Parts: sequence; structure tokens; C-alpha cells
Amino acid sequence: MEPTTTTVDISVGSLDVLEWRPSGPVQNTVLALHGFPESPWEWMSVAEVLTQHGIRVVAPAQRGYSAGARPDSVGAYAIEELTADALTILDHLGMDSVHVLGHDWGASVAWWLAAHHPERVATLTAVSVPHLSAFGEALASDPDQQARSAYFTLFRQAGKAEDVLLEDGARRLRSMFDGQVSDDLMSRHLELVGERAGLTGALNWYRAMRRYDLPDVTVPTTYVWGEDDPAIARSGAEATASRMAGDYRFVPLSGMGHWLPEQASEVVAEEVLARIG
Repeated sequence: MEPTTTTVDISVGSLDVLEWRPSGPVQNTVLALHGFPESPWEWMSVAEVLTQHGIRVVAPAQRGYSAGARPDSVGAYAIEELTADALTILDHLGMDSVHVLGHDWGASVAWWLAAHHPERVATLTAVSVPHLSAFGEALASDPDQQARSAYFTLFRQAGKAEDVLLEDGARRLRSMFDGQVSDDLMSRHLELVGERAGLTGALNWYRAMRRYDLPDVTVPTTYVWGEDDPAIARSGAEATASRMAGDYRFVPLSGMGHWLPEQASEVVAEEVLARIG
């Protein structure tokens, strides 16, 4: 099923938004937030399952990824601004709240949205990235997480990171997917981040990053983590439970890595359905 494409105006321009709709009446809506270095197309296989259950999936190409919303200032990529974009989409949809699904950086925005605007989030399904305070503590104290996040240093170097990642036909960007994402999907992702302006926009998320002191989350939440994820250590994944003040389910996936929306799309979709109830 091919999605429709629309645009949503935000404070710094406009976002391109994909929308997958069920063939029958819409029972629920999921706002799906993608990660790095991906695009809203990462949700394609998940959406194919969800739409069969009457669920509409709305997936924006987020700030920096959409060509119409690439501000120059690094400060424009602070997580508060990224979250404001998600809220603007909800307002555009005319919805008080939605079910939120996020992967990687999209999960970071989803966690922030759920913690600071719980009235707008019916349920949360976070994929790969744990609660941001749990991740921050792991990054500060766990040598394993510190080693896994060593790439942050390169990504935060403006110009150099773009040169390294784009050289030789974006060989290093392509290698990040480690053969776990189809060539077709990888090509769709690289349409956004495989050229310099889009990659700079995406990397500005890392350049605006700081340690986040996030409140405990009260929204009903499922956290899905691949036990073989090279970017996320077990420490932060397991510590997320201590940051939950509402109904919570932790789903560790044996033998799975980082690209779960593509690698384990049926499992992700099933967890979203279970969380929605």
C-alpha cells in the first residue's frame, strides 16, 4: 500500500508527511517518528500491518530531513523544537492525543513528548532508544555505553562528519545498516540524508544534543530493544523501568540489532497493537 504525501507547516518551514490509511474506517491514529539516518519510509512494513487493523499511520520527515525545514542554526534542533514539530502535526490533524511510535532519535522525541505533554500521548511505543535520563546515566557511568556512543564525537564535528560519511558514494552511511535494511529502503533514506544539506540537517540533532533530565513517564509505554543493538547497551535499556510511573512493558529481542522497524517489523507492529489494546 502506497502512502499519501502531504506537507505540514511548522515554525521554520514545512515538513513532508507520509500517511498510510486503512481501507475501512480509521479506528486509531499512530504518529510514527523516524530515526537517523533514515526517513519516514522506515515505517512502511509496520504500517502495512497496522492499517489492516484500522490504524492510520502518520509519519513525518522530521526537521532537518524535510527539504522545506532545514534551519541553519544548531539551536533550532534542540529537542524542545523537535517536539514542538510533533505537537504542530497533532494540531494539524485536529487531534487532542494520538498513539506515538518512535525509533532511534524519533524515540528520543517520543520520550520527551510523553514526559512533558502526557495529555497529548495516548500510548507510547519506543524502539531502540531508552528513557533519556536512563540513557544519560548509562552514557555517564557505563564504559560499554560510552564505547558504543564514541561516534558522537565525529557526528558533532560540522563539516568533517559530512565529508567522512558522504565520501566514496556515502559508503560509511550505507555500512551503518549492516545489511539489515533492504537496498530499496536504504535508497529511500539516502534520498534525504545522502546529500550534504539533508545530512547536515540530520547531524544537527547530534550537535544540539545535551544530557537530558527527563521526568518519569506516566503514559502507558512499551519499550522494544534489540539485544544485539551496537548503539544501545543493556544498562540503559534495563534502567528504563525505574523511570516509569505508569503501565510499562519491556520487550528485549534476542538476536536483533538496531534497525527493528525494518528487521522486526511484525514484532514492532504487534507491540503497538498490544499497547493500543
